Amino acid sequence: MKNSKTILLILILFFTLSYPFAQNKSILNYKIDSLLKTEIPRPFNGVVLITKNGKVKYAKAFGFENYKTKVPLKMEDEFEIMSNTKQITAVLLLKEVEKGHVNLQSSIKQYLPFLPENWADSVTVHQLLNHTHGIIDTKKPLAFKAGTEFKYGNLSNILLGQIIENVSHNTYRELADSLFKSIGMKNTFCFSQNNRRNLVYGHINKDNVFKVVDSSGINDYNLPADGVITTAKDLTIWNSKLHKGKILKPATYKLMITSSTSSQHNVFGKEKMGYGYSIRIVEENGIIYFGHTGLGDGFASLNIYIPESDVSLIILENQMSENSDLYFYFEIEIKKILLKSYLVK
Repeated sequence: MKNSKTILLILILFFTLSYPFAQNKSILNYKIDSLLKTEIPRPFNGVVLITKNGKVKYAKAFGFENYKTKVPLKMEDEFEIMSNTKQITAVLLLKEVEKGHVNLQSSIKQYLPFLPENWADSVTVHQLLNHTHGIIDTKKPLAFKAGTEFKYGNLSNILLGQIIENVSHNTYRELADSLFKSIGMKNTFCFSQNNRRNLVYGHINKDNVFKVVDSSGINDYNLPADGVITTAKDLTIWNSKLHKGKILKPATYKLMITSSTSSQHNVFGKEKMGYGYSIRIVEENGIIYFGHTGLGDGFASLNIYIPESDVSLIILENQMSENSDLYFYFEIEIKKILLKSYLVK
């Protein structure tokens, strides 16, 4: 009898303690579900994944893989992540730094001797990584003195990819695929015209009418800027491995996540925030997190990691609005819901 009472008390205590968490999860799910079911100001077409301590807290797919065929999206579908590729390129470059093949403060001329302009002797690898290089064209003068301003663009990562290949004597594709395999990102790869695997089609949304993007703008040249294909689950693996010291050495990782310049992006607020190596360092509602976006080819993506609470938010859409004000409408709103939720408090 005494044992029965003890067990009963334990069960009561368990359910008493667990009920608020279940209730909080239901509130979070309800808020996100309600948001994503709306079609004003535009429909959502993509997947949302939230994890905490490696466990799934929210995972749902809305919309279609292809609006022509009306095949529903699945959580395991693969998306172009566009500029979220840049974080992977930064890591590959930093791994070459760890091997002693690259010095971040050396001029890029040392690694790219074919560059014709005099500025190649003064622009550093560090400045390519944080977009303060001033390069607008490899055959034109700098837009500003290197290191004095922030100007985001693909060219920096294209040049970083060339540096990686020159010092490693391997292709970018080989190095990236090897990294993905080593950390268990089984459904992540570099884009190939000949092997789409489970890559869904992108769409252009004009006045809430979806048009399929039949061909990708990704090629071998811009692969280090835009070319990685992945799933929401694999991006949570990336966040966990990167931010828990499984890819880079502590000192190198610290360089990556240390703000070395600042920039403004509407997804992360109206004020300038810190920028490291292809990663934004943001403080919002008293919460510090890392984030980045991707956009193009009929796709939009958001990757956020909150280190203090070990929370990842991944949003992958295979649609891109023609209205620039609506590019990241749902990404912003879901982020707001998450930052006010029980998961980060």
